[in-house]
Amino acid sequence: MWDRIKDQAKGLQQQAQGARGAGGHGRPGAGSSSGGSKAQLVSALKSQLTSLKTELKSGSYRDASMAMCALVAAADGQVDPAERQHVEGLLLNNDVLQNFPPDQLRQRFNKHVDQLAFNFQQGKTEALQEVAKAAKKPAEARAVVQTGFVVAGADGYLAPAEEQVLREACGVLGLSPQEFGL
Repeated sequence: MWDRIKDQAKGLQQQAQGARGAGGHGRPGAGSSSGGSKAQLVSALKSQLTSLKTELKSGSYRDASMAMCALVAAADGQVDPAERQHVEGLLLNNDVLQNFPPDQLRQRFNKHVDQLAFNFQQGKTEALQEVAKAAKKPAEARAVVQTGFVVAGADGYLAPAEEQVLREACGVLGLSPQEFGL
């Protein structure tokens, strides 16, 4: 099954790279096909996650995903209250994350966001350590990155800071960023 998912992601990645080569750079207004390709990639990753819902029930996936989402939300160095609420809403409405009680998700996400807001570098280190715990199970590790992608791409745009955080998460999880089009 992972081979099929990887093939789909590679196809979307190639489409995204082709669109970037045609003049787009993944920024709003930089080429509609590139933005569309990133949106397609996010959509495909969301579908793949949903198909794995029954397998993603461990506490390590839950905790790593919440740390990942906090990192994405704070990628630019800050999280305003509206952004926090928006991401929290995305988490609570995510099909896969509905495997967990909403209060657990909210508590873990907000803990990391608060740490990132208080001391960004220390909070980032702690969140990446939490993300790294999912590395023991490759399916969960990929799902954590996919969850981060879904949250980052919810607004239809992956900011460079969000892409960087996703790359760093791939690094601590022992995954290739290229697997996700990064």
